[in-house]
Amino acid sequence: MIGLGTSRRSLEYILSVAIGLSALPTAIAIPATAAATATSAPTSRLGHETGLPIPRFVSLKSSNARMRIGPSTDYGTKFVYKAARLPLEIIEEYDNWRQVRDCDGVTGWMHRSLLSSRRTAIVGPWLREPAAINAQPGTRSDALALLSPRVLLGIKRCDGKWCTVQVFGHDLTGFVAQQALCGVYANEAMD
Repeated sequence: MIGLGTSRRSLEYILSVAIGLSALPTAIAIPATAAATATSAPTSRLGHETGLPIPRFVSLKSSNARMRIGPSTDYGTKFVYKAARLPLEIIEEYDNWRQVRDCDGVTGWMHRSLLSSRRTAIVGPWLREPAAINAQPGTRSDALALLSPRVLLGIKRCDGKWCTVQVFGHDLTGFVAQQALCGVYANEAMD
C-alpha cells in the first residue's frame, strides 16, 4: 500500500480510513463484470414518477434502512443497511418507491424518504489494489493517501476522468480517478 512519496501522515490516513470500513454493510460479492456495469455510462430515460433520469445515483439518507423485495411495506425485507451516505443507483420508480442497486449489485426497493440526492461514492469494491487520492488530477500528481476498496467519499465535482472527493470523518480532500469509484458513471461530469 505504501508507494513512493508516501509520508507518515499519508500512512496515518490509510490506517484511519481503513479502520472506518467496519461501519459499511457486508453484501453478496458479485463478479467483476457485474460490478463494472454499475459504473458504465447509462442509457437514460425519464422516470414516470419524478421526471428525473433513470438510472441515476443517489445516497442513503438513513443509517438504518430496509431494502424490500417489492415496492411496499407489505413485502419482506431483503437487506438492512446500517451506514448512511452509501451510494445507490435508482433503476426504476413506482409511486413513492425506488428500485435501487448497491455497489455490490444487490437490488431491491426502498421508500423515497430513505434516499437523498446528495452524491457520494465508495472506492470500487472490484478493485484489487488501493486507489490513490492525489493532490491534483492526473497520474503524475503526488498521492496524499491510498484508499482501500469500499472507503466512503463525498463527491464535490467530477470532470469525466477525475473526481474531487472528501473522505468522510477525515480532513482529507483530493482527486480520485473516476473509474475507481462506484457512485458516479464513467465520463459523467458533475458540479
